[in-house]
Order: sequence, then C-alpha cells, then structure tokens
Amino acid sequence: MNAEQHVALLRGINVGRAKRVAMADLRKLLGELGYSDVRTLLNSGNVVFGAAGFTPAESAARIEEALVLKLGVAARATVLDAVRFGEIIAGNTLLALADDPSRLLVSVFKQPADLARLAPLLRQDWAPEALAAGPWAAYLWCPAGVLASRAAAALGALLGDAVTSRNWATMRKLQALLDGPPPR
Repeated sequence: MNAEQHVALLRGINVGRAKRVAMADLRKLLGELGYSDVRTLLNSGNVVFGAAGFTPAESAARIEEALVLKLGVAARATVLDAVRFGEIIAGNTLLALADDPSRLLVSVFKQPADLARLAPLLRQDWAPEALAAGPWAAYLWCPAGVLASRAAAALGALLGDAVTSRNWATMRKLQALLDGPPPR
C-alpha cells in the first residue's frame, strides 16, 4: 500500500439538506490544495487522493479550513493514509456475524485516544447488535438498521463528531479505489 495515498472521510457532507457539497467542487478544492489523483466516491464526502509531502493530520486541517473558506461548509475531516486505512479494514472482527454490509458500520476515530472513551460501551451486551473496537475504529453490527441501533446511538452520543461512520460496503469501495490505479 502506498502511504502517500490518503482517504478523507468528511463528516456530515450531503446528509439531508445540510452541508451540501458537489463532488466536482470537492475534487477541484483538493486539487487546488495541491493534492493529486483526487477521486470521490458516492456523494457523501469520501475522497481518495495523492498527498505526497503531507501527513494525514496536516491534510485534515487543510481540508477543513478550505471547506469553510472556499465552499462555506464546516465539516470535520478524518484523513487516513492507505496503510492505516488497510489496518482498519483488516481489524474488523464482526465480519463473520454481519450478513449485510449496509448494516455493518465502521466508525473511524478522529483521534486514537478516543478508543479509551469507548470502554464502558464495549463492556455492555448489545445483542442482537454487536460492538467491537480496534485501535483506529469501532465496528458496529446493526441487524435492524442503523437508525434503530442502540449501539450506534450510544456511540454517537459518547463521541459526537470525534468519529465519522461509513458502512462496510463504502469502506470496501474506498479500499478498491486505493488498491486500483490512479486515473490518467
């Protein structure tokens, strides 16, 4: 995996009527910031890009600032390099339990220290749901759907905008973008 490839997960972009951002505008914005091979996935703030010379933390701060200054949208950006993203994919311990990728969530921590805050939730029995955590993300199995999930609600209440969540199908599509050749 190429550590110079980054994934940005923008929190709350194009969810409902709030924080509307056209993906073409987002790609252009990242290009103007000096990032290369900018690709978006879906219409909800998922971006894969080349970030030679920038750390994920620097990229996150630059993207958040540019979103406000250029597009008038305040959104948290969680940026991971390709290696870390791969670790999050590999660390999902709920795959054997989950039979619907749209109901298996990955909640990526903005800061790795947020894992410690999850300890009380990890000790609870969420059956038929499940909650597990790795060093960089929490994994939630929501068999009745995300909106009906007690575990997802508890995680959101505890960590707020310190996490951003994507379903497993989206995470796998982002991994495929990372693994594939950049556009020409």
